[in-house]
Amino acid sequence: MFRRKMLPLLLLFHMQFSKAFPVPSAFQEEKSIHVVQSYLEHFYQLPRNSSKFERKNGTSVIVETLKEMQRFFGLNVTGKPNTETLEMMQKPRCGVPDHGGFLLTPGNPKWKQTDLTYRIINYTPQLSKADVEAAIAKAFEVWSDASQLTFTKISQGEADINIAFAQRAHGDNSPFDGPNGILAHAFQPGPGIGGDAHFDAEETWTKTSENYNLFLVAAHEFGHSLGLSHSSDPGALMYPNYAYSDPSTYSLPQDDINGIQALYGLSNNPIQPTGPTTPTTCDPRLTFDAITTLRGEIFFFKDKYFWRRHPQLQRVELNFISLFWPKLPSGIQAAYEDYDRDLVFLFKGNQYWALSGYDIQQGYPKDISNYGFPSSVRAIDAAVSYSSKTYFFINNQFWRYDNQRQSMDPDYPKSIASTFQGIESRIDAVFQQNNFFIFFSGPRYYAFDINGHRVTRVGSSIRWLNCR
Repeated sequence: MFRRKMLPLLLLFHMQFSKAFPVPSAFQEEKSIHVVQSYLEHFYQLPRNSSKFERKNGTSVIVETLKEMQRFFGLNVTGKPNTETLEMMQKPRCGVPDHGGFLLTPGNPKWKQTDLTYRIINYTPQLSKADVEAAIAKAFEVWSDASQLTFTKISQGEADINIAFAQRAHGDNSPFDGPNGILAHAFQPGPGIGGDAHFDAEETWTKTSENYNLFLVAAHEFGHSLGLSHSSDPGALMYPNYAYSDPSTYSLPQDDINGIQALYGLSNNPIQPTGPTTPTTCDPRLTFDAITTLRGEIFFFKDKYFWRRHPQLQRVELNFISLFWPKLPSGIQAAYEDYDRDLVFLFKGNQYWALSGYDIQQGYPKDISNYGFPSSVRAIDAAVSYSSKTYFFINNQFWRYDNQRQSMDPDYPKSIASTFQGIESRIDAVFQQNNFFIFFSGPRYYAFDINGHRVTRVGSSIRWLNCR
């Protein structure tokens, strides 16, 4: 299964590192070719030992296979091993190929019966036996809740799905590679090894956000055990790369619900389950929960995701909040950057967190009453800081906080419409840029000239994600 975030600023680090310490281009090219070839052989059926000069129908086999991989992950389809492609290839992930492979029977195999058994062959010493069993049971429950499937644990005899922890070569022609990299794999329904799931024993398995959460990896692998292949939806459980979500609040995404119900029919529950959908970057109906700047970048928050816009990069990245900050909740409601203190503050409900770069500061979350809000204020719609003042927008009013005195200015709250003429609707998000407040309400943004006290530009919100 999956891949975990290696370094949030890997791209920028790579660019800066290359300038400071030049590396021979021949060495870099050779290393890149090795990474690309190995990845494509494992996950995209590239014939082993293919040459970059080998051609099929007049085009390079490696280039065309690389383009296929880039299309799957929604990258720029260049056929070249650029930085974003190499970064994607180095993320921890599922060992099941994204294209073909691991098929034990022709077509789209599935179990003939819906009452399935599973057996845990061995355990990882990193978790108690009870914790392993709880994680496995919960992982199966994700699929039974969305379909007609049921799962029963047995302790001996032949089970439909056998679960084992193994390392390196372990007898199935699909060896593990040690810590990180490939985390686990599973086989589609069929006789013998069909349906079985194997977990790399050299990984650090946990029941928290640290390292690799066994429940999340197992739930993904059991999707393969039931007949599902990988999804190109980055928010789906069946996406090949690892991403952390809080198990206590986990809800199977709609993409996965659609997949399992296509194989095994609708759930027996009188109310059919529904799950979250991944936001589409250039959907004209897209709205944002919160927006903030961070050291020159702009972060746009939506549900459990956020987009990163860097001024020097054309592509705007969609990421899980949990990949960068596992301890932050989803659904951030407001955010702002305090330039003087080099901190970013994030708000949800009556709590807030402080970030220094990508690190959550100790002692958080704290209660928003620290800012001086009355007890009647239980959540903030939007926030922005400018000229040592922070503006908090709540319903049709706003408060102004003095960052230096660390107290609310007198005579607030005030009406938003009376001070920010042209902003008539409730504010979803706001950030400051070049003496403008950029307000977002629904699928539109409003550029408010701070000095001219008027709206000078209105447009579609998705233009900030470089959509036309």
